Amino acid sequence: MKHLIFILFFSVNVFAQQKQQKPITRILFVFDASKSMKTKHSSKSRIEGAKEMFYKFIDSLNKQPNTQFALRMYGHTVKYPPGDCKDSKLVVPFGKNNIALIKSKVAEAKPTGITPIEHSITQSANDFPDAKANNMIILITDGIEECGGDPCAARQKLMEKGIVFKPFIIGIDLTVEQIKTFECVGNYYDFDDTKALTNIAAIIAKQKLSKTTCQVNLLDIKKKPEETNVNMTFYNAQTGNYMYNYVHTLNRFYNPDTLYIDDYPTYRVVAHTIPETFCNNVKLQQGKHTTISIDAPQGILDVKRPEGIFNFNQKIKIIVRKSNADKQTLHVQQMSTQEKYIVGNYDLEILTLPRIYLNNVSITQSKVNTIDVPSAGKLTVKALDNGDGCILKDTKNVEWVCNLNTTTSQVYYLQPGDYRIEWRSKSLKGSIYTIEKRFTILADVETKVELYK
Repeated sequence: MKHLIFILFFSVNVFAQQKQQKPITRILFVFDASKSMKTKHSSKSRIEGAKEMFYKFIDSLNKQPNTQFALRMYGHTVKYPPGDCKDSKLVVPFGKNNIALIKSKVAEAKPTGITPIEHSITQSANDFPDAKANNMIILITDGIEECGGDPCAARQKLMEKGIVFKPFIIGIDLTVEQIKTFECVGNYYDFDDTKALTNIAAIIAKQKLSKTTCQVNLLDIKKKPEETNVNMTFYNAQTGNYMYNYVHTLNRFYNPDTLYIDDYPTYRVVAHTIPETFCNNVKLQQGKHTTISIDAPQGILDVKRPEGIFNFNQKIKIIVRKSNADKQTLHVQQMSTQEKYIVGNYDLEILTLPRIYLNNVSITQSKVNTIDVPSAGKLTVKALDNGDGCILKDTKNVEWVCNLNTTTSQVYYLQPGDYRIEWRSKSLKGSIYTIEKRFTILADVETKVELYK
């Protein structure tokens, strides 16, 4: 069984509006003309009740200055069955002195098709000339989405197009479970509660289109909101679903930028620092400004080495892990680049040959910690036959560096130091035929080792 509901969507432009004494308010009516509107409610059909309410709303709102109206209708052209989930059309666009035309189109409406709520709401975003006015959508419908759509998802799409709205839902004979399905959409009011309808009309008349705003303070080590240029993601704290994403910035007054987002749901805000920092269970208040504080003190790690006069250096990566923690990789940084990290100590694994391990590298607030890595040297290995072997660092305990490949000509880039090669030709089937070559690698110098002498 379907039920008559009126969903009123209010939107507030997310862009900074110019200062005007009387800003324009644009109200788009989205009217349900689906077949189920024929069903009786009390002594009249749902569509008769809907039309009567519509006339009262538009006559009341027409008294307000600087107000423009438009009409979208759905379920009115394709008879059910089969119906059409794309059956939604802007019947009367925004303009002046079009009340009579809008009322006549509503009067002509005859219940015909099905109820594509999500599609109609999504399409409504394209009906507004711009996002600089106080944009409002009033959806008049008698039931739940019939085309498999999600009104909550449609609401999100409107927000992405710059229309932030807070709906009023007015329903008739809805069960508690049915009311819960609209929790993500807005506040519920009973259709038969005349006082509630009067209150809504008063809100519209007074244009109480309160903006729900927030700012994210990324705090430095002194708890000052001076960190910035960090990507942030807002998640639904209950479901974990993605909601919004922004790159944090400071405005021209060096204050965190103001964000216009919906006050529903409760959020988990993640700042994509390295490692991530976050704030859980953020609840915004409708029509108010909320400050969200996240500890995000950062410093800079700069790992570099000279290019070398012979350009022997390759693009080396640095694995960064948190000190005194698990061995999870936090980030892989490119050599000769700078990256920001949360203040603390880190272990570095620099993927040179041989690898360089640096533990407890300190990152301090707003400082650059520069790690200088010596330039590499070039090793060229030649042999008359394919073979097997490896390169060892010639230290007290002998450190394995890498295996040789089986070709007769090979090139490696090694850090300066003393090395040896242990190698055996594939054609010689005895370990006794292993040969050893010792050599020294110097920065920016090519060293050649021949395995046949």
